[in-house]
Amino acid sequence: MPRFDCHSSDPDFFKKIVTGDETWCFVYDPTTKSQSAAWVGQTFPRPKKLRFQKSRVKTMLVIFFDWQGVIHKDFVPEGETIHAVYYRGVMERLLNKIRPVRPGMCESGDWFLSRHNAPSHNATIAEQFLVRRKMTVLDHPPYSPDLAPADYFLFPKVKSHLKERL
Repeated sequence: MPRFDCHSSDPDFFKKIVTGDETWCFVYDPTTKSQSAAWVGQTFPRPKKLRFQKSRVKTMLVIFFDWQGVIHKDFVPEGETIHAVYYRGVMERLLNKIRPVRPGMCESGDWFLSRHNAPSHNATIAEQFLVRRKMTVLDHPPYSPDLAPADYFLFPKVKSHLKERL
């Protein structure tokens, strides 16, 4: 599979990266302290805030995005795990979604996939699929927090949005 290992002098380099990650989404997620804040008079008791407790009902969200926004998202079916065969299907759905969402990117083929080093991502079946599709993969250093932008800006916004709907 083609890999990109060195720094690029292309000023649009970061606009050519599609990255993906997974996160757990809870069906019921209590509000935060700031969301439940309320004005009360001096003679009224302060409202009680229950301890944060996550629901047992949860689902895994797999999401891919670039500098313009979300390209593809998948909710993993209940009881399913992200194994090599499932991840290969996610990659196929991502490629099918890139065509209508980012047609210029698909036509030029000048884009890179950044993904972390989970065993299902590096499995032979997933690697062979990416080779057949001639996708260029950016190597992700193991245990590097620097290359996980979804954890810092995307997932909190997505979960906040989902919290309002569930």
